[in-house]
Amino acid sequence: MKQNKYDDTDFFSAYKQMPRSIKGLEAAGEWHVLRSLLPDVKDKDVLDLGCGFGWHCRYVRQAQAHSVTGVDISENMLEQARKQTDDPAITYIQLPIEDISFAAEQFDVVLSSLAFHYIESFADICQKVYECLRPGGSFIFSVEHPLFTSRNEQDWHYDEQGKRLHWPVDHYQLEGARKTTFLTDNVIKYHRTISTYLNDVMGAGFVLKAVREPIPSNEMLKQDAGMQDELRRPMFLIIAAEKV
Repeated sequence: MKQNKYDDTDFFSAYKQMPRSIKGLEAAGEWHVLRSLLPDVKDKDVLDLGCGFGWHCRYVRQAQAHSVTGVDISENMLEQARKQTDDPAITYIQLPIEDISFAAEQFDVVLSSLAFHYIESFADICQKVYECLRPGGSFIFSVEHPLFTSRNEQDWHYDEQGKRLHWPVDHYQLEGARKTTFLTDNVIKYHRTISTYLNDVMGAGFVLKAVREPIPSNEMLKQDAGMQDELRRPMFLIIAAEKV
């Protein structure tokens, strides 16, 4: 199933108002950790799967990547990316991530930010990424943490006064589709366990380099008191791997 909520008018209108949509990478709570795991991209060919507004594409070009290819299913997202990009070394392609078909050993780095939990078969994507990476190439991605995606109701449990009591986890071992609410109703995400993420990456032939469950930076915690709740449960999972 290839759902494209980002071309839904109501969804996209709400998405554009999110801090990370307006301010870019520095407004993304997990960015400081993802950035630390990126290899030196100078003179490298980079693929960004689920590139959205192109923030990561432009970042790696500023870090002197040789070329960048951004893939996204959404026409709306890519329209915004092209408006913000003036660089012939960056190419945007409208395509579902599931349908990518690049040449063998075409890229040095493949990255993805918060896209794979919308993909039904993660193992297939890992295999495609492995094939299009050169030996020694890096695969770095973030997803919503499995403790976050386990339930359809991806939200806190509240008391009668609306205070956040705890983050409930249920049906963790039951992998598959979750119909949830994110900006609008009827958003389909795919829940899988941490072990499935790790085993699918290794099963494709990768060697794991790092696994992170990031928390907001100290600066974010100071600026936004609400960020303190992000210390109570992980929202993101980041994995870095290498093709050897």
